[in-house]
Amino acid sequence: MGENRPDEPTGTIVVATFLTLDGVMQAPGGPEEDRAGGFEYGGWSVTYWDELMGERMDRQFAEADALLLGRKTYELFASHWPNVDPEDDPTANRLNAMPKYVASRTLEEVTWTNSTLLSGDVADAVGDLELDPDDVLVVQGSHDMIQSLLAADLVNEFWLWVFPLVLGEGKRLFADGTIPAALELQNAETSSTGVQMLRYERAGDLEYGSFAVDAGEDESASSE
Repeated sequence: MGENRPDEPTGTIVVATFLTLDGVMQAPGGPEEDRAGGFEYGGWSVTYWDELMGERMDRQFAEADALLLGRKTYELFASHWPNVDPEDDPTANRLNAMPKYVASRTLEEVTWTNSTLLSGDVADAVGDLELDPDDVLVVQGSHDMIQSLLAADLVNEFWLWVFPLVLGEGKRLFADGTIPAALELQNAETSSTGVQMLRYERAGDLEYGSFAVDAGEDESASSE
């Protein structure tokens, strides 16, 4: 994990999301998931899944100590996981039992087990969470909330699954307001369908350079 930023909560905040090659994260799971902006390509990730991806997804949920969700993702999860037989999918037990923090300006209550509704500014609310130093707080989906976390420089790690397709439109992970940051690749795997499963940690500040040839060096090379 990179160096802590001012007012950063303890624990590790992870953004885990599916992306197209051109950075779109909108509605990977189905046509009706998010049609904002007239988006017509919902469900673009579904045909790429294989056994390895399922195993890695279970592992990611196993690493999480808590989830941080926006309203739409919360409603999708809350309508699905409580209805899954844990004998068919052990992940259901873990997700149903773990703490869930829900950022929403429209919900008045959250009824999924161990869910807590965050009020006010999402970045302030996340910054005020009392996490243990070793806790891993995973953000799933939730584009608008992620933008607030990026703008407040609160994200420590990115678990990105990059699918081999481009859409040309839709909500992108790194939108305007993202603070420039260096990242370090920690792990990379590829599914049988060409999906890159990448893990990045913060790696301090960006360093800048130039490929321009120094005038003195250019003159020296020309005289040889």
